Amino acid sequence: MTVDKINLSEKFAKLPGDDYAVRLVAKMNNYDFKIVKFKGDFIWHSHPETDETFIIMEDTLVMNFCDRKVEVHAGEMIVIPKGVEHKPSSENGYKALLIEPEGVPNTG
Repeated sequence: MTVDKINLSEKFAKLPGDDYAVRLVAKMNNYDFKIVKFKGDFIWHSHPETDETFIIMEDTLVMNFCDRKVEVHAGEMIVIPKGVEHKPSSENGYKALLIEPEGVPNTG
């Protein structure tokens, strides 16, 4: 098995020019590491079986919850506990590293 580094900037550059794209870039144990770029309003949803982590690489994610909003800027992260309803949004768009257990279906 060959172990090599992953250049996230190169991976992001290969994403399509759309406002939404997600790609698997690595696996660790039973976890998927995905890059995501998104602009606009996502849908309200929750993950009843697992937590979800967003590490913001560029720009700002606004994580909407039923009772508040949290701005997450580049260099920051947020962990969404399982079962918590949330809606990611971003007026200008953001790029993030998303970490979740393998096999979690893409809500979008």
